[in-house]
Amino acid sequence: VQLQASGGGLVQPGGSLRLSCAASGVIFSLNGMGWYRQAPGKQRELVAFTTSGGLINYADSVKGRFTVSRDNAKKTVYLQMNSLKPEDTAVYYCNAVIGNYYPTGYQESNYWGQGTQVTVSS
Repeated sequence: VQLQASGGGLVQPGGSLRLSCAASGVIFSLNGMGWYRQAPGKQRELVAFTTSGGLINYADSVKGRFTVSRDNAKKTVYLQMNSLKPEDTAVYYCNAVIGNYYPTGYQESNYWGQGTQVTVSS
């Protein structure tokens, strides 16, 4: 299983970016998908996450500005980021909880994408 993220870049404060992350490989069930970020000198933190049942969780700092969505047919999760602020500058990582069957039975595993840089600066 691989997660391929794209869409980062440099944007001015108040601007918008859209991140995408596509899962590929052998996947029986694509359960949770979402985004985390890590700014220099800080710990990785949750940005937004969506479950297969449609529940969505946002960090308080992005509520009302960011929107997470997913296309299950394309095995892709998106993050629409509006009204970007300099403090949103970070490496953004997509994350997925994927279930598969193994000789030992069904197992869920946590996967990470390679990270995409988002820089908000004038």
